[in-house]
Amino acid sequence: MQGRIHSLESFGTVDGPGTRFVVFVQGCPMRCAYCHNPDTWSMTGGTMMEPEEIFEQYKRNEPFYKDGGITVTGGEPLMQVDFLIDLFTIAKANNVHTCIDSSGIAYKKNANPEWLAKLDKLMTLTDLVMLDIKHIDPDKHKELTSQPNDGILAFAEYLDEKHVDVWIRHVIVPGITDDDKYLYQLGYFIGGLSNLKALDALPYHTMGKPKYEKLGMEYKLDGVEPMDKNKLLEKKQVILDGIRKRREELGTHAKG
Repeated sequence: MQGRIHSLESFGTVDGPGTRFVVFVQGCPMRCAYCHNPDTWSMTGGTMMEPEEIFEQYKRNEPFYKDGGITVTGGEPLMQVDFLIDLFTIAKANNVHTCIDSSGIAYKKNANPEWLAKLDKLMTLTDLVMLDIKHIDPDKHKELTSQPNDGILAFAEYLDEKHVDVWIRHVIVPGITDDDKYLYQLGYFIGGLSNLKALDALPYHTMGKPKYEKLGMEYKLDGVEPMDKNKLLEKKQVILDGIRKRREELGTHAKG
């Protein structure tokens, strides 16, 4: 089973625990206004590669990954479940930590049973999912990404049911995703997940803008300033407050 691959990165340091070999897959149905990889959107681009070929490239620098592993990001990895199963089967046979960086957009509770069965199998091979929740409000999520968020939130609950560790990632964009009301709601939601291991509140930046210009694409957030990193800590605290409240109600303790 070949994967449609956009690119490979040998030394990723923000894609899961430790230093990681990062596989960027091609193809994503999301159209996030702040996406810095719009060249991964097309479902027909990229290069077809075998899982064995990719793992061989991982092996070339394996000593550097002793505290890390392999992360598949994109694009949207869950658009290529069969490929991920094959790659992660090889990885786990070699005791390599596996991580998926996903938006969760591919998940639907009423999806094809065969696809859901494959997803179940993939989760037995996955050590960690880094789940990007773009916005907790359904309408604002659709404005930001052109896609609904009901399946994404359902995917978070699915990961909890399957006991797969999850890191939640949320980009804080001034005037768009920084409203305390919604940040608290996000925290309250993820506070109900027993598999929550970390929260990454990420500052919006404009480093992807030149790529849009190069591709001749409109950058929808033109004029939006980067997130003030000092305010970022305040905003993350609002999410943590929501987590703490939910866990108090559940009789557990919030984790930061």
